[in-house]
Amino acid sequence: MLIASPAMAHHAMDGKMPRNFFEGFLSGLAHPLIGVDHFAFVVAIALLAATKRQGIMIPIAFILSAMLGAGLHLIGLSLPGVELLIAASILIVGILLTRKDDLNSTTVFGLSAIAGVCHGYAYGEAIFGAQMTPMLAYLLGFTCIQLGVVLVVFKLGKRLLEQSQVSASLRSTGFVICGIGITFLFSQIIDVLVPLPKG
Repeated sequence: MLIASPAMAHHAMDGKMPRNFFEGFLSGLAHPLIGVDHFAFVVAIALLAATKRQGIMIPIAFILSAMLGAGLHLIGLSLPGVELLIAASILIVGILLTRKDDLNSTTVFGLSAIAGVCHGYAYGEAIFGAQMTPMLAYLLGFTCIQLGVVLVVFKLGKRLLEQSQVSASLRSTGFVICGIGITFLFSQIIDVLVPLPKG
């Protein structure tokens, strides 16, 4: 946990900036998958949504807010501590999965939307400075892949909920998500307290 690095290359092109539509789209598809923090959150929020009535709107709020967050970064607005907020969002959704008592859907919807802005802002960082075509393709790519993951995990979660002993499985998944969140949170805290030299 102490040596985990918070900075990861999120481009599928060996860390290089996408130059065309295809590279932008491919990079957008890759970012939420190769960024463990983003992937863990998307899976967790889809599972949490599966426990709610009409819960699909919870991850949809996340996806739409992620587009907003990316847009905020691309127009130059500053959101300090975003990586810390992302790590905290993973931990929070993990905790929600482990709880026996239910948090109301409106609260979870709001938390999902706030997390979406933070995750989207980080997505925007990876494409900041690119030309318009690869940038739009990137936004399309990360939106499509998140929607795909959400739909698959949400349906799987709904099916699991029809079976017995599922609450124990969801709680176990929640503990795993908490572990990922704690790891990223400690990594971010250490990075703030003991920043690595640049260069």
